[in-house]
Amino acid sequence: MLPDRDEAAVQRALLGSVRVPGEGGTLALHRRGDEFIISVHDTELMSSGAHESEDALARLACERLADRPEAVVLIGGLGMGYTLAAALKATGPKARIVVAELVPAVVDWNRGPLGPLAGHPLDDPRVSVRVQDIALSLQTELREFDAVLLDVDNGPEGLTRDSNNWLYSPEGLAAAYTALKAGGILAVWSSTPEKTFAMRLRKTGFEVEEVRIASSAHDDRHTIWLATRRA
Repeated sequence: MLPDRDEAAVQRALLGSVRVPGEGGTLALHRRGDEFIISVHDTELMSSGAHESEDALARLACERLADRPEAVVLIGGLGMGYTLAAALKATGPKARIVVAELVPAVVDWNRGPLGPLAGHPLDDPRVSVRVQDIALSLQTELREFDAVLLDVDNGPEGLTRDSNNWLYSPEGLAAAYTALKAGGILAVWSSTPEKTFAMRLRKTGFEVEEVRIASSAHDDRHTIWLATRRA
């Protein structure tokens, strides 16, 4: 029996898939009608139909950089480009934004079918892309960034690959602290609350604000931590 028209309309078409480097699973890009979805282990990571909290991650962090016209911002995780687009909108013409994305295919998807969703932010001359783990930048660059936006995996409770958990560990947070300039902002996105994470940030030396952002997907509320390196 053929599916009825409503059922057929919501069937997903696979646009691409790739193995995540290391011990990660398979990352897949689907299209369902006008909606694009990136999933891993058959679990939805992100959707073009709900990106309010990704926008807020960049907006909340970058609005704190208003006195830094030449701000340097590091974004961990390209996703569908919404966080990058929001960071470009919230910073000035002299800002510089570096995107660290581990999976080359995600960059290709953003230059291809995903590009129009966020207005082709990779084409902005203020943007440079590093196809690498953001951990490398955090471990090797000292007081380089005015803000670090961390939208990697599902937040402190990793989903894509176990090694992402290092970013949210005391060692990873200490690396982020040293990579920031005095007064710099570490902004961390999570799909769920995490009771001990704010305490972990404070023990690293950050001043911490926790924000809950409503999402239009499934009535979820996502969490953003804004952690400031003391001047």
